[in-house]
Amino acid sequence: MYDIAKLNMKNNLFSYTKFSEVAMDIGGKVRQLRTQKGLTLEELASRSELTKGFLSQLERNLTSPSIDSLDDILEALGTNLAEFFQEDKVEQYTFREQDFFIDAREDCTISWIVPNSQKNEMEPILLTLPEGGSSFELSPHSGEEFGYIVDGTVVLECDGKCSTLRRGETFYLHGRTFHHLRNEKKTTAHVLWVSTPPLF
Repeated sequence: MYDIAKLNMKNNLFSYTKFSEVAMDIGGKVRQLRTQKGLTLEELASRSELTKGFLSQLERNLTSPSIDSLDDILEALGTNLAEFFQEDKVEQYTFREQDFFIDAREDCTISWIVPNSQKNEMEPILLTLPEGGSSFELSPHSGEEFGYIVDGTVVLECDGKCSTLRRGETFYLHGRTFHHLRNEKKTTAHVLWVSTPPLF
């Protein structure tokens, strides 16, 4: 079984260095890629010009391929050495209060409850409006927005037309108009506000 491989690309060549402390399941990863591609051992053997027996032993970590052989296998699987040995990034699915970014302004507080959501298809915020508070005014855009009134009462103004929304009520609009929210009550209001694409 291979120890973790360190691959350095120089003049389009890869150098291989063994590390004794961390092990990598080379065979298991090859088997996973093969099954994802829907290939049998025979099909992979044919594409990589290696024997079925060798590949079977490799997938069970009973033998180790040379860099050239591994390169041939990965090419047949539609990937390369650099991608194969790249450390997998763990995608974050859940976020807690310590992950939030909070911007406290004079008229409102904006909590970005999904960090770095600008790179996503949609962007949610939690908007807090104190008594007399108001949100920033959003200019016309090509996206859409959804809002849910978590607590309190707010007024949604779109191009001079006003609608009052209370706890548990929602709004959904296309971003074709100037619009903003304000709080005319004495109690604090909280609004879950989502836009797509991100624009907050």
